[in-house]
Amino acid sequence: MESRPFAEQRLVCFPHAGGSPYFFRGWGKALSEFEPHAVCYPGRAERIAESPATDLKKMARQIATALGPSMESRPTAFFGHSMGAIVAYETACALEDDGIATAHLFASGARAPHLMRGDAAAAAGWDDESIARSLIELGGTDAELLRNPAFLELVMPYIGADFRMLSAYSAGERAPLGCAVTALVGTSDPRVAPEQADAWRESTRGSFRRVSLPGDHFYLAADPPYAVIREASLG
Repeated sequence: MESRPFAEQRLVCFPHAGGSPYFFRGWGKALSEFEPHAVCYPGRAERIAESPATDLKKMARQIATALGPSMESRPTAFFGHSMGAIVAYETACALEDDGIATAHLFASGARAPHLMRGDAAAAAGWDDESIARSLIELGGTDAELLRNPAFLELVMPYIGADFRMLSAYSAGERAPLGCAVTALVGTSDPRVAPEQADAWRESTRGSFRRVSLPGDHFYLAADPPYAVIREASLG
């Protein structure tokens, strides 16, 4: 995304499991007050030649190391959707351990980290068929594409790796973040209940707000929450 040296804040976006930076391609134009960036996880898009990540915390640490030098020049907010919310949280934790503060964390379509209980057996159980069923249920992928062998051959390695990595994740014990947190959830999300979004309150010692928006797990595909981001970040 484009460089905007005079923007008030940076906004770093973290995609969902199986997602890529392209999911946020329209956000830069809509959020002109921000310098937008989108994280590209290994194994997809311009990093297609790399092996997908298998350890979420390790990947978040690598992202924090890459972001850290640029974050002291102006405030930087994180927006993560679904798995991306957990990656954004762990990245913010790693940065805070290094003495670098995140301005705001927007956790979209995700249960609070302390509700995630890593399960190696469940992680191993994510085969191609169960992943395809889940993608259809969540509404993030066209069912017709999932019947295309060429498409599956290209994307299933990294989608499967993401699902297994998230299933194996446990937050562990750590101090709450210092930054404000806004949890966003679709009113018809089949995977995240309002009380599970409310539980993000325990992840911060800063201010907290939960926002429910019309739609399912991928409510933001049709109507991105630009107004929520502006209000919370810029006042």
